[in-house]
Amino acid sequence: MKKKELKNIAGLTLIEILIGLVVSTLMMTAIFTTYQVVNNSYSQVTDRAKISRSGRDIVSMLMRDIRLAGFKYYLGTNGNDIPISDPLTFQGGTVEHVQDSHDPLIIVQNKLGYSRDKTKDDSSTTQKSDDLCCDRIHIVYGDYDGSDPIQKYKKYRITYYAEIRGEEENCDDTDGDISTDCDSANSYYGVYKTKESWDETAGSWVIKDCGECYVDELIRDHLVDMEFIPYNIDGRVIMPPPHPNKDSRVDLYNIRSVDVRLTFRSKKEFFRYRAKIDSPRLVKGIGDRTREFFDRFLRDSVVVTVHTRNIGL
Repeated sequence: MKKKELKNIAGLTLIEILIGLVVSTLMMTAIFTTYQVVNNSYSQVTDRAKISRSGRDIVSMLMRDIRLAGFKYYLGTNGNDIPISDPLTFQGGTVEHVQDSHDPLIIVQNKLGYSRDKTKDDSSTTQKSDDLCCDRIHIVYGDYDGSDPIQKYKKYRITYYAEIRGEEENCDDTDGDISTDCDSANSYYGVYKTKESWDETAGSWVIKDCGECYVDELIRDHLVDMEFIPYNIDGRVIMPPPHPNKDSRVDLYNIRSVDVRLTFRSKKEFFRYRAKIDSPRLVKGIGDRTREFFDRFLRDSVVVTVHTRNIGL
C-alpha cells in the first residue's frame, strides 16, 4: 500500500475515545438516576395506595358489624309455636369480666389481646405503660336460623382487637437523629377478630358447633393504632367509654355513633431519612392520642363515623 493511501484511512484518537467514554458514562448515569427517581416515586404511590385500600376494606367490615350492634330478629306471626321475639337470656356482665356481657357495644381503651378465658380477665398480652395502642370493641347482635332444631334464635358477639406482631430493629441513637426509647413507639400490630355464639343451654359464649364462628383470625397486619370514640344522642363524646356497671350502664344504650380510626404502616421503609428528634413525624388521633415516630416508614390513617342503628333506650 502506498504512503498516500495510508494517510486517507479514517480513525479515532485515544483522546476522542476517552471523551466518548466519559459522555456515555454521564448519559448512563443520568438515565439510571432518572429510573431510580421514577421507580421510587412509583413504589411510594403504590405503598400509599395499598395502605389506604387495606384501611378502607377493614373499615367497611367494622362499619357493617357496628351497625348490627343491638340488632334483634323478630319473626312475626307464625303458626309453629316459635316466639315472635328473641327469648334468649340477657346477661349484663361485670366490670371484671366484660366477656360475660350481652350489651350491644362495649369499647375497652388501650387494651391489647382478648382472652375468652374469664380467669385471665380481658388482656392476654403484656402491655407497656407507654404503649397507647389499641382500643378493643365488643359487638353483640341477634339473628335467626330456622334449621336449628335446638336454638333457632341466635346471638353473636364479634370482638376486634390488636396483638403485637413485631418491633423495629436497629433502633438506636448512634447518629443522633432518633430517640433512644423508640422501640416501643415503633412496634407494629395485627388486627384480629373473634366471633362467638351464645349457647342458651350451656349459658355461655361458645365456638364449638358454630359453623361461622372463629377465634383469633388475623384481619390485617402492620397496624399502628386502632381507636374507637363513642358519641351520645347530643353528639357529645362519651368518655371514658361506658362499661356494663351500675354507674355508666345507661350510656351503653345512649351510643348513637362511633368514630373509628385505623392507622397502618408501610411494610417497607418509605422516607429517605429518619426524622430528627426536634421534628418527628406525627400521627394524630381522634382524641388525645397523638404519637411521634422517628423511623422511615409511612403511616396513614382512615377515619369514619359509624351510626348505630339498633341501639336505643
